[in-house]
Amino acid sequence: MSAIEVTRDGAVATVLLNAPERMNAMNLEMFSGISAAMAELDDDHDIRCVIFRGAGGKAFAAGADISEFEQKRSTREQAVAYAAISNPAMAAVQACRHPTLALIEGACVGGGLGLAAMCDLRISTQSARFGVPIKRLGLVESPEELRPLVAKFGVNALFEILLVGDLLSADDALRLGLVNKVVADDAIDDAGAQWARKIAEGAPLSARWHKKFLYRLLDPTPLTDAELDEGYDCFDSADFQTGFRAFLDKSKPVFEGR
Repeated sequence: MSAIEVTRDGAVATVLLNAPERMNAMNLEMFSGISAAMAELDDDHDIRCVIFRGAGGKAFAAGADISEFEQKRSTREQAVAYAAISNPAMAAVQACRHPTLALIEGACVGGGLGLAAMCDLRISTQSARFGVPIKRLGLVESPEELRPLVAKFGVNALFEILLVGDLLSADDALRLGLVNKVVADDAIDDAGAQWARKIAEGAPLSARWHKKFLYRLLDPTPLTDAELDEGYDCFDSADFQTGFRAFLDKSKPVFEGR
């Protein structure tokens, strides 16, 4: 049984964190699997949306797998080597050109929250719980790990998450902007399928450009002339012609991503 399983349903791919016996706690095998999965999916022109979820229904991911710390993450040197595998895996999720959607059930803690945060959108069940209670372990989130969370959720949210250290309810996660939507526990599959379908039926180039531009705008570095000019490249795409003509004809467009 692989720690990461990738399935496809038409234009939608699902990346399953597949370790329900340990509440999908993330070990080096899982991080390596995420990196491999993202490289494969990012290269797939036909994918329109990537869903992340945890197996078993009890956890999206219950943080890092502390059982492997003694052998693999108990010293500074080991931690640096560990981060050389885990951090690129996380970054690959955000860097994926396709829109990503996390479906969160149960515990979404530590590295699990970090992974969900790297997705573009997040839907949570009402019973899900969120947090990074590493103050109890004497651990620190590195600047590299914190940077995308601060950019998306702000320092106020991170101060509450890291210093108070409580597990947050889904409603609190919504208040802090950690999730986009909260649904009943038995509605997560339908809610995820509905959003994935809406994403997939849109023009894929539009989604990819918007994703690229939005993340770029989190960087305060001034935009170059080339970056500003890229905002008009869509007018030369076949997708624009398809969408434009379909709008005039009052028909449903079928986009090819070109």
